[in-house]
Amino acid sequence: MAAARKPFEIAGRRIAPGQRATVDLPVSTLSDHTPVTMSVHVVHGKKPGPVMFVSAAIHGDEVIGVEIVRRLLRTPSIDRMAGTLLAVPIVNTFGFLNQSRYLPDRRDLNRVFPGTASGSLASRLAHLFLTEIVSRSDYGIDLHSAAVQRTNLPQVRISPGNAVTSKLAEVFGAPVILTSKLRDGSLRMAAGDKGVSMLLYEAGEGLRFDEYAARAGVMGILRVMHHLDMVGAKGISKAKVKPILSQRSNWLRAPAGGLLRMFRQSGDVVAAGDLLGIVSDPFGENETEVICGEGGIIVGRTNLPIINEGDALFHIASLPDAAKAEAAVGVLAEQLEAQPLFDEDEII
Repeated sequence: MAAARKPFEIAGRRIAPGQRATVDLPVSTLSDHTPVTMSVHVVHGKKPGPVMFVSAAIHGDEVIGVEIVRRLLRTPSIDRMAGTLLAVPIVNTFGFLNQSRYLPDRRDLNRVFPGTASGSLASRLAHLFLTEIVSRSDYGIDLHSAAVQRTNLPQVRISPGNAVTSKLAEVFGAPVILTSKLRDGSLRMAAGDKGVSMLLYEAGEGLRFDEYAARAGVMGILRVMHHLDMVGAKGISKAKVKPILSQRSNWLRAPAGGLLRMFRQSGDVVAAGDLLGIVSDPFGENETEVICGEGGIIVGRTNLPIINEGDALFHIASLPDAAKAEAAVGVLAEQLEAQPLFDEDEII
């Protein structure tokens, strides 16, 4: 007879197999003596399996990930899962409360990992998250969006040359997989140093909810969990097309300042020489065309019509096959629209 599974211990709490609980990890105290915590919801399955973390709001204004975690925790399959899920909907509580990307010391939390227990506020928070959550996991999915006044097509970013994350990204089923180099101080780099395979999901806009981005995120996480034998197949649709792998991307910047009229959207496949927009002055006397320099798929764009010369306008990922990319985006949109809107008791 197999030995009973042990409880999962964190911050002095013991979560028994088959149970779930929210645990508050002390972070700091505000100047008015208000305590600040980082809360993790632990779902400890009855059956053994991997430990996976899902995190959001490392940048405090990227709220779509918070909604994705909320929906994930309400899915019926989570109650019957194997292994352990560590869900942290808000890593950067300070930024979330202030609707800001940054911490009060103006540091970007995603540039100070692994952090230290005696460093700056950002460094201490990074150290806490890495020590208590990431280091105890086998896999992870970190949820992001574009910055405020920009929007991103659902996409998964991975490090080049990692077979494990490449497979998980394919299983996730976002229309685009974008390989990008690791940045010093990033969570991806710190997780990799700990031997944790991690995906980074990008979708939507800062301080905004986006139904398309939310559904793609929840379904992608469930697909990965099913692939890892953490949850069953019920209610989890398979991706109908293989995601498009892009090895590089670049931002097309404003050739002049003024008012921008955009003719193309995120998800559009564009070719070199295509007209993407026109920048004009308020009188309409001078107009400058925004021309695509290198073809690909638009994976991000600005939402602002008022721009300065040099502002980032369109984020274009290169493509091996433009026709397949267009099909992938279209099929995903149809698949997500076909998913039912559940009652509040079952909503994902």
